[in-house]
Amino acid sequence: MTDVLNGLRDVAGLEVSTEPDVLAAYGRDQGPVLEFIEPLAVVLPTTVDQVQDVMRWASSTGTAVVPRGAGTGVSGGAHATRNCIVLSLERMNRILDIRVEDELAVVEPGVINADLNAAVAPHGLMYAPDPASYRISTIGGNVATNAGGLRCAKYGVTRDSVLALDVVLADGTLIHTGHGTFKGVAGYDLTGLFTGSEGTLGIVVGITVRLRYLPREVCTVAAFFPDFQTAAAGVLAVGAARVQPAIMELLDSETMISLDSTQGSDLRARGGALLLIQTDGFAAETEAAMVRSVLTDLGGTVSTEDTEEAVRLVELRRHSRGDEVDDEFRVGEDVAVPRSKLVHYIAELEQMAKTHRVKLKVVAHAGDGNLHPTFWINTNEAPEGLDRLNAALDESVNVALAMGGTITGEHGVGQYKLRWLPLEQGAQVLEYQRRIKELFDPAGILNPGKAIA
Repeated sequence: MTDVLNGLRDVAGLEVSTEPDVLAAYGRDQGPVLEFIEPLAVVLPTTVDQVQDVMRWASSTGTAVVPRGAGTGVSGGAHATRNCIVLSLERMNRILDIRVEDELAVVEPGVINADLNAAVAPHGLMYAPDPASYRISTIGGNVATNAGGLRCAKYGVTRDSVLALDVVLADGTLIHTGHGTFKGVAGYDLTGLFTGSEGTLGIVVGITVRLRYLPREVCTVAAFFPDFQTAAAGVLAVGAARVQPAIMELLDSETMISLDSTQGSDLRARGGALLLIQTDGFAAETEAAMVRSVLTDLGGTVSTEDTEEAVRLVELRRHSRGDEVDDEFRVGEDVAVPRSKLVHYIAELEQMAKTHRVKLKVVAHAGDGNLHPTFWINTNEAPEGLDRLNAALDESVNVALAMGGTITGEHGVGQYKLRWLPLEQGAQVLEYQRRIKELFDPAGILNPGKAIA
């Protein structure tokens, strides 16, 4: 294998590392690790030409390639696989163009989400998708998983903001998909296909994104309720009032207790569940007033937070997963259900935790029905406790699917959720997806064992 890697090192200007600490750091993302596998090498290109050369080399040698952004994924989509190299795109981090009048930007995949927003804010614009890890996650990684975030309720997920892509295919061919206009229906939507494909069809090396207007006014409403199910009912009540918040987040009591412990807040003392809503735009205050009225009528303790407190609450929500990396004793999920089923599903989750004797905390992008339940057990409960943990996870997925939901709302299938994909998608659909994979990657070298069953 040393001889093979020597060929990789012949790529002009390409950094190739086989240092043990580098291999360990780049060999996994933040998802649960079923089995840690050390990659053969980590390569860090800085140009499109280098990515093409790497893929030509990989194609000729039959070496698997695992693309990676910042490694913030939580489904194992960037875990190393056997006899692979990890292709980190973090150094391709230039903002290539900002077209203010066209309200779009062209970026390399390693551009950090927050950095793009800082660059376009002086023009009164923003890049709308904002995953909780927006300060460190890359646009390329967001594209790979079709990431969501807090503003999904109003602005949608990453796919809704991607106009065009430059993609290096498995054999090193560079293609361009999409267009530089908001509308465009020529041919099949390959841009939409690559977005969310988790690096299994090609390596995204350039991204044209749509920008939105930076809101002139933002209002944050915090509504504390005695229990989680009543707070969830507030989501439907706001929808019935025909208000469209930009942010609509739910936090249960266990999440608030955890935040109070790690962040020094006092959320749990204010109620048993928090519904955090943010309106934006010129009608922000009018919409916020309607939200306050609706949630007060539902029995919530409602306040319109001042600017400092509003920022604090939103930041607390972004930290609600905690700083720990998921392991086999603590697993966070990413299911979504129709909003009409939100209250019922939350009740089911609480019952599951009791039935399987596991601990549970839940946060949710309530505006679009995307929930992040985290189940865990104490380490001293293994191995019997692991059976209960997995049973709770399986039931949470099965119940969500029975309600018309999905196994992943924004994190992607990755490696960890492959076991559940056939429960959601039929055999014929899975076979068509395998054929698409084979068309773009006939040798199966692009992120094998991820995204499709």
